[in-house]
Amino acid sequence: MPGYEFAEPRLRCVLPFEAAPAEVGLLRRAASKQLSQWGMPVAVDEAELLVTELASNVVKHVGEGVSATLILEWRGERLRLEVHDKSQALPSPRVADCDEVCGRGLRMVASLAADWGTVLTAAGKAVWCEIATDLGPACQRLERAAAALENYQGVSGITPPQTGGRRGGQAESAVALIADLLHWTAVSGHDPDDILDRAQMHYEAEVDAA
Repeated sequence: MPGYEFAEPRLRCVLPFEAAPAEVGLLRRAASKQLSQWGMPVAVDEAELLVTELASNVVKHVGEGVSATLILEWRGERLRLEVHDKSQALPSPRVADCDEVCGRGLRMVASLAADWGTVLTAAGKAVWCEIATDLGPACQRLERAAAALENYQGVSGITPPQTGGRRGGQAESAVALIADLLHWTAVSGHDPDDILDRAQMHYEAEVDAA
């Protein structure tokens, strides 16, 4: 199961996997699902390609069956992908012949990513890259909302519905969180309807500006 760590202003997901061709597709779909759950409307296609390349490089150059880890971290206006494995042999991009199938992975990573690199770790190495999300001011709001829902689910004990899966559970959490906030505004002497109207005005103004 993936692990989650929240340290403002970032969202972080850790996805362990076994280096095998069949696992690459599963890892790609898991990463795409996580980005959707975070509410990231852009960069998903690029992220899927980069996850495929980074994971495939572990299979090809480290070996099938080894343990590896994909880390997704959304911070500010960048999405960072890291793949950790237990080999300390640092890869480097090379020029592939026109008819050569292999040797293009890191060149593709370099062409798709805003930045990329490799680093030795205590357990092996990590190959990382970053994608610009281009979300502008909305990025921080989406990060805060996703983190709030994840944390709220943990303290509220809300059970996801039988249909709808995790996304349905997040929708239920959002409704419950809004209801709790309205209870808080009433107890604090505010008018819940006024608070809702003001929030709606802020939302509509930001949507129009975007």
